Amino acid sequence: MNNLKYILPLLVVLTSCTYSQKTENAEAQSGIIFPQGDKNTNDNFQGEVWVKSLVDADSLNETAVGNVTFAPGARSNWHSHPAGQIILATNGVGYYQEKGQKKVILRKGDTIKCPPNVEHWHGASSDSTFVQVAITGRQNGPTVWLNAVTDSVYHSN
Repeated sequence: MNNLKYILPLLVVLTSCTYSQKTENAEAQSGIIFPQGDKNTNDNFQGEVWVKSLVDADSLNETAVGNVTFAPGARSNWHSHPAGQIILATNGVGYYQEKGQKKVILRKGDTIKCPPNVEHWHGASSDSTFVQVAITGRQNGPTVWLNAVTDSVYHSN
């Protein structure tokens, strides 16, 4: 009976460690890199979108970095970035389209380099969540938000 007071705490510690490892493995297998963030509440997106700021632009570095999660069918409005933008696809299937160009399908590991002042939109495919890291230069001004992407544009080839 005296040994039980030593064995019970040891079992609790071992069980906790095993649980922690299972949780970490599940996250690694799901492809999650950064937290999903907060649900977007402005009019610059259609559908459900979550944004997590990873790096805010400041006087030391005028580049902002954010993790953006788009639910299936969700997308940004048309917009441009005075200093350009880089998109890193980290999970799911998404779309990117520049004004006057064909839509590009994005998958995990794909990258897009959007030139300064080029109107474009990006978001999830209709049947998959899409997660991206957006790296946006702010030295020439903030993002210029434009009109919503119509369903006909979104569903076009």
